[in-house]
Amino acid sequence: MIEIAKYHSDISRISSVDLSNPEFGKECSDHMFSAYFENNSWVQPEIIPFGTIEFLPSMLTLHYGQSVFEGMKAFKMHDGRISIFRPELHYERFNRSLERMCMPLVPKELFFTALIELLTIDQAWVPSASGTSLYIRPFCFATESRLKIKISDSYRFMILMSPAGKYFGKPFRLKVETEYTRTAEGGTGYAKCSGNYGSSFYPVKHAIEQGFDQVLWTDAKEHKYIDEAGMMNIMFMLDGKLVTPALNSAILAGVTRDSVLTIAKDQGIIVEERKIAVEELRSFLESGKVSEVFGTGTAAVVAPVKLIRIGDADYEIPEPSENSFHSKAYSLLNDIRTGISPDPHGWNFII
Repeated sequence: MIEIAKYHSDISRISSVDLSNPEFGKECSDHMFSAYFENNSWVQPEIIPFGTIEFLPSMLTLHYGQSVFEGMKAFKMHDGRISIFRPELHYERFNRSLERMCMPLVPKELFFTALIELLTIDQAWVPSASGTSLYIRPFCFATESRLKIKISDSYRFMILMSPAGKYFGKPFRLKVETEYTRTAEGGTGYAKCSGNYGSSFYPVKHAIEQGFDQVLWTDAKEHKYIDEAGMMNIMFMLDGKLVTPALNSAILAGVTRDSVLTIAKDQGIIVEERKIAVEELRSFLESGKVSEVFGTGTAAVVAPVKLIRIGDADYEIPEPSENSFHSKAYSLLNDIRTGISPDPHGWNFII
């Protein structure tokens, strides 16, 4: 059994945070978890007060980008218990990302013991208002001090937690991106490594300046097929079927994506995971066969899209209603996470 040393904060900062409507990612809870990888093993697991950390400016991660992260959520259930949503799937994806970046895998016992003990200590930070959660950010980065280009020999694994309200407040306006590329097949798109997000800032910045909220990425080779939307997987209700791009090495396997597809299948909706050509999407939009477009992700959960620009043409998406599939999926996900509805697939990990 893993023993984690605990050093408690003298003063809690929770009274300064509005837990009824917390801004996503702004405030971290009182404590954080930390462990080091040295001499081929994970050592010094501890929970310490949230605060600054020291490192040398020659630390490899600052120069060559060996850094990955995960994002999951904990919820206050209607009976007062706390649940983490699908941590097993997040753990598996975290280790896939680590492997892709030539970083040491985190043992399952270390990962889950750290999660449980950190969340137990800071459980008061889990908000209970509707639509709120405690966002959990496990991350790992290279710590070896060296300017030479190499795979690091040492690493640090940490977990932060932050109360979160709704990430987005209005439907999205998306621009299909056919010039810039987020990632390519054979690259790191399926991994949650920091560089994927940094490289997307420039085209997204230009899209925002043009009045859009995010870009809808296309394949790097030909820019003919839809990949995903910013920090979300993308889904379309096309002619009564729920259609989403098939996973490949350029697309992140979203946990919320998997959950929404499972909910759709449970409800008897035909689900298609396949290539979606930009011109096919244009044809469906022009013919009025697109009834819903929405993104799915841990932060966004289920986020509706109101407009898509393809080339010079803007296509309006019908206004969502309470009977829209994505509205029902969002409500059902929330009810499962909070224990209001049954959890037939065992997604909740109760603390």
